[in-house]
Amino acid sequence: MTPPDEDGSVILLTLGYALLAIALILVSVCATDLYIAQKRLDALADAAALAGADGFTVVVEGNAVRADLTDDAVRTEAEALLRQLPGDAVLVSAESPDGSSARVRLSADWHPPLVSLFVPEGVRLDATGTSRTALH
Repeated sequence: MTPPDEDGSVILLTLGYALLAIALILVSVCATDLYIAQKRLDALADAAALAGADGFTVVVEGNAVRADLTDDAVRTEAEALLRQLPGDAVLVSAESPDGSSARVRLSADWHPPLVSLFVPEGVRLDATGTSRTALH
């Protein structure tokens, strides 16, 4: 039999460890979901940049052939791709900095799958994708 002053100390210690384990699991689940959301947004930005790079027009000048890519063409192609895919990504910018590559920047809000005191309510995610035209 345990002394009366130590009754229940094992139960409190076990309860404390159980609460710590649950908190760690909740934070791990949310961190994993945040990581996956960022990777999806990165892939979507890359896909939008690739689509934007396909918006070039072929220009023939004498014996030379080159691709001409404009900001409007990149934006049009990136918007068309984003309309076809699910998600809440917002097109922040779509441009062609040098006339032969496309740069697309997307943004999205991430919200945790589980509510926890240790995780923020939401985070703004940003991703940038760059792609060059086939003819450069």
